[in-house]
Amino acid sequence: MVDVAQRAGVSLKTVSRVINKSPHVQQDLIDRVLESAAALGFRRNHNASTLRSGLPTATIGLLIEEIANPFYSTIADVAAEVARHHETLLITASSEEDPAREQQLLRDLCARRVDGLLVVPTGADHAFLRPEVELGVPVVFLDRPATGLLADTVLLDNRGGARDGVAGLVAAGHRRIAVLLDSLSVYTMHERVLGAQEALAAAGLAWDPSLVRQDVRDPAAAGRAVAELLDRADPPTAFFALNNRITVGALQELWRRRSDAGLAGFDDFELSHLMPRPLTVVAYDLRAYARTAAELLFGRIGGDHSAPRTVILPTRLVQHPSP
Repeated sequence: MVDVAQRAGVSLKTVSRVINKSPHVQQDLIDRVLESAAALGFRRNHNASTLRSGLPTATIGLLIEEIANPFYSTIADVAAEVARHHETLLITASSEEDPAREQQLLRDLCARRVDGLLVVPTGADHAFLRPEVELGVPVVFLDRPATGLLADTVLLDNRGGARDGVAGLVAAGHRRIAVLLDSLSVYTMHERVLGAQEALAAAGLAWDPSLVRQDVRDPAAAGRAVAELLDRADPPTAFFALNNRITVGALQELWRRRSDAGLAGFDDFELSHLMPRPLTVVAYDLRAYARTAAELLFGRIGGDHSAPRTVILPTRLVQHPSP
């Protein structure tokens, strides 16, 4: 700023007033300062300014699991859109499903003095964020609730959606339904398994652990699980996949074998309506889901100090017939 002042032939105070868009500065002074700043490549240090003033930093942090997954990339896209509307910069980071990395990234974001956090949690304890929350940093959790911390949470109706998905397979005449999931330690998986169990119980069908496959973490693992189950002497007649990546892998293996086994999956995905075989998905408005969380966060940043709340968004069953 001293260099800009010397080049423009004005005082340091005048440069400060122009850069901070203070009123009542003569236009010729504004023009000289801006020309000098452009010539010298001057950029306002926003972090330094907010540290001095104590004002908000106009940044928020988003922590997701995996940016390559369309589910999380859509959340990031909507969060950025809402942030732009509020003239705020979004900083996005990926935990890669590593609790230690999650904790480090959240601490780093807090150290950068973000105005708030949107978090898709991975770890089993978020009590480490309590000092930040008590200091006024609002946090909104998506997809799964926090543990060890009372905070705003936006969830899907995981149990109800899974119940509807399995009930649809039962209504189609299936009695041996395999369930493919990641891990029961994941909140969403646990809730969806409970929903599947409720649907089977309502139909008078027993839960068969031999038809359940855990640790199905990607499409390749899903394909292997479907192949192993179909090769049994008493194979299932239908499969329920508990997320979109599992559904894709199951779909690929069923199509490869030209199997007519039923298939339902939680989460819709791009081009699902163009699949070469019947497919049922538990769908929801992902953009509305992400927007709900982002707007809730900006409400907190704007001064909403009401008690933390949990918002649950509905799901719907969508049946895609063969094209």
